[in-house]
Amino acid sequence: MSDHDVPISPRRVLIIKPSAIGDIVHALPVLPRLKKRWPDAKISWMVNAAFSDLVRNHPLVDEVILFERKRYARGWYNPAVFAEMLTFTRDLQRREFDIAIDLQGLFRSAWITLASGAKLRVGFSNAREGAPLFYNQLVDCSWENDHAVERYLKIATALGCDPADPVEFVLAVDEVDREYVRGLIPQNLRYAVLCPGANWETKRWPAEHFAELAQQLEQKHGLKSVVAGSAADAKLAEQIGAAFNLAGKTNLRQIVALMERAELVVANDTGPMHIAAALGRPLVSPYGPTNAIRTGPYGRMDSVIALPLPCEPCYSRSCTHRSCLTWLKTDPVLELAERQMNGKNP
Repeated sequence: MSDHDVPISPRRVLIIKPSAIGDIVHALPVLPRLKKRWPDAKISWMVNAAFSDLVRNHPLVDEVILFERKRYARGWYNPAVFAEMLTFTRDLQRREFDIAIDLQGLFRSAWITLASGAKLRVGFSNAREGAPLFYNQLVDCSWENDHAVERYLKIATALGCDPADPVEFVLAVDEVDREYVRGLIPQNLRYAVLCPGANWETKRWPAEHFAELAQQLEQKHGLKSVVAGSAADAKLAEQIGAAFNLAGKTNLRQIVALMERAELVVANDTGPMHIAAALGRPLVSPYGPTNAIRTGPYGRMDSVIALPLPCEPCYSRSCTHRSCLTWLKTDPVLELAERQMNGKNP
C-alpha cells in the first residue's frame, strides 16, 4: 500500500501494544508524532490490564482499551469466553477506527487489527506468527540492528510523521502519584532507587552486589537505598537491606513518581530501567544475557555496564554459572554511578 492511501485526517486511531513495561515505554514516542500529524484524531491504546497504568490518563491518549489476553486465550474452547470475545470485537468495530497500528507484531495483535474493522492496518513486514497476513501496509525494520524505539518510529514515519522530530517520552504521572510517594519517602530525603528484580533469573545482578552498592552509596554519597519492583522482589529487598522496601507497594505510575526524585537508579534489564531512562535520570544498567543495542536504555548506552565475555549475549533464561553478572563486581558499578550522578560520562 502506498503513502497516498494513508487517511489525510483520520478520526480514530488504534494503537495495539498490550505488553510489556519496557516495550510500552519504548512505544510512547509514537504518540507525540501522531498527535502532531493529526491533532484532532482520537487515539485509543489497547493494553493488558497489568500494564494499563502506563497509558491510563495519559495526556496524549484519549481512550484505554483493556485486553485480557489470558482470559481471551480460553475463548477457543470456552463458549462463555468466546461470547465475550465476540462482544469485544463488536465494540471495537463500533468505534469505526480509520487506522489500526500493530506495534506488538504477533498473530493475536495482528488479528485485532483486522477485527477492528480499520481500513488501514499497519504492521511490520517481518512480524512473527504470520502477522503480516493481516496488514495492508507493511513497514520494514531490522529486529537485529534497530532499537525497539527506532522500529516503532519507522511505523510513525510510514504514516507521514516527520522523522526529524525529537524523540519524546511523555509518561503518565500526576500529583496524586507524587503525593503517594511523598507519603512513603520524606520530601527532603536523598535516595537511590534499586531495581534488583527481573523475570529472567539470568538478568539479575546478584542481590549481594546490590547490598554492597547500597552501603557504598550511603557511606560515600549519603544516599538511602529504595528498592522498587513487584511483590516478588520483596525477598531481594530484604537481602539488600534497603532503607525502604517498596517492592509491591507502588503501581507503575507511582514508580514513575518515585524515580522522578531519585538521584540515581540502578536497575537490571527490566521495565523500570526503561522508565528511568525515559525520565533522563542518572542510571546504571548491568547487562548480561541480553543485547543492549536492541533492548537497552534508548539513547543512554553510557549507562550500560557489561563484561566482555565470549558467551555474552546468550539470550538464555537459564545458566549454570551466570558469569556475566556474577563476575561484575561492585566497584565498576559504583564508578559508573558516580560518573552518571556527576554528568561526566564520555
